[in-house]
Amino acid sequence: MKIRPIQASDNQAIKHILQADLKAAHLDIPGTAYFDKNLDTLSQFYEKARRDYFVVVDDFQEVVGGAGFAEFDLEKNIAELQKLYLSKAAQGHHLSYQLISLVEQAAKKAGYDKLYLETHHNLKAAIHVYHKAGFTKLAGPIEESLHSGAMDGFFIKSLN
Repeated sequence: MKIRPIQASDNQAIKHILQADLKAAHLDIPGTAYFDKNLDTLSQFYEKARRDYFVVVDDFQEVVGGAGFAEFDLEKNIAELQKLYLSKAAQGHHLSYQLISLVEQAAKKAGYDKLYLETHHNLKAAIHVYHKAGFTKLAGPIEESLHSGAMDGFFIKSLN
């Protein structure tokens, strides 16, 4: 498996993986990434300054997952870890940790001090990964965001 920056040709694969994972967790509901208006153009969304997205490709160059970051609170220098999803075939190979590490490095290089994320209690494996990767659980969201209404797990990690 190899990790590389997202390309336009990866957009539909990531959209499919993300929506399949959320549907399996019964999170194909408004307020989740399932309905993110940028799913068809993810590579373009992450081209902007202080954003990035990485995909995992298998030995056949098929996209099997990805993760990225974008600004969350510029005044406090906080980025948000976004769209960390892996296909069923890619799960269980510690790829989540590799993606998180790469996102942390890139976010720090982009000038962010902290990485924030929102998740849902149905995503138990993801919550386990976030704890193990050093994220601290918060009592609630940092501020109202697009996903806060549907999400009920909030985490943050210092990048210093």
